[in-house]
Amino acid sequence: MTAKNYPDNITALYARLSQEDALDGESNSIANQRKILLKYATDNHFPNPTFFIDDGVSGVTFDRPGWNEMIGLSEAGKVKTVIVKDMSRMGRDYLKVGYYTESFFAERDIRYIAINDGVDSDKGENDFTPFRNLFNDFYARDTSKKIRAVMRSKGNAGEHLCTNPPYGYRKDPADKKKWIVDEEAAEVVKRIFDLCIAGKGPMQIAKMLTADKVLTVKAHYAKQNGRTMPDNPYRWSVESIRGILERPEYTGCTVNFKTYSKSHKLKKRLQNAPENQRIFLNTQPAIIEEQVFERVQELRANKRRPAKQAER
Repeated sequence: MTAKNYPDNITALYARLSQEDALDGESNSIANQRKILLKYATDNHFPNPTFFIDDGVSGVTFDRPGWNEMIGLSEAGKVKTVIVKDMSRMGRDYLKVGYYTESFFAERDIRYIAINDGVDSDKGENDFTPFRNLFNDFYARDTSKKIRAVMRSKGNAGEHLCTNPPYGYRKDPADKKKWIVDEEAAEVVKRIFDLCIAGKGPMQIAKMLTADKVLTVKAHYAKQNGRTMPDNPYRWSVESIRGILERPEYTGCTVNFKTYSKSHKLKKRLQNAPENQRIFLNTQPAIIEEQVFERVQELRANKRRPAKQAER
């Protein structure tokens, strides 16, 4: 929906819930937030109450669909008031929350209300607001540390850290922590490695699989789970082929801590140095022999190496 389809003088009722917040119980649920926000808006006669929801999104990031839509409408002059259940629903980044409450909303004459914290910009500054924002930031940082500690413990114990197994494997129904071979996908993985050994590059392999109408990774999962098939179920990308050729897990091992982030506030993942990674052998059945995998890495490394210029 575009800005012109919205009425003027919107009362934006913003609700957010992350996976970590969900652990706090029903009080922070989206349903409960909606109930509180609508009752407050109705009781106080705020016009055009409109919900903007982000369910399952961390408060550390401000790149959220519901939030972005509300901010876009605010920039278009459509929003008059923003109401949240409490300051933490807006976000858990001290600096960014401060920017929106003290600069962005103020510059646009947008009233900001946090019901449970007793914050209302029309009633003047609340001396405790900066401390609440800082506490919410600390909460996010502490939660991130706890999650990282759990993940590090699991990773050092050899457990798989990725949510879903790579293409070619599936979770063992008898033990979700283990991977078993997905025979249909595994045959495609073997074919990709065989074609690479035969001298075919990722682009050539992608074209061959597409021509032979082999279901892509996304289409394979859609078929397995009874979901809607993608528009181009047979169009393999070069990136997919490269990703498969570079995964050592196909030799039966688990590689943990491949990437890391510099801060809990940054989404970007950086490649971890080999010495900081942990490799555990024989954690699942191998699809590709180790010698074949190593040979493929050698072939691809040689193809990536720039040709030497002829001497003059």
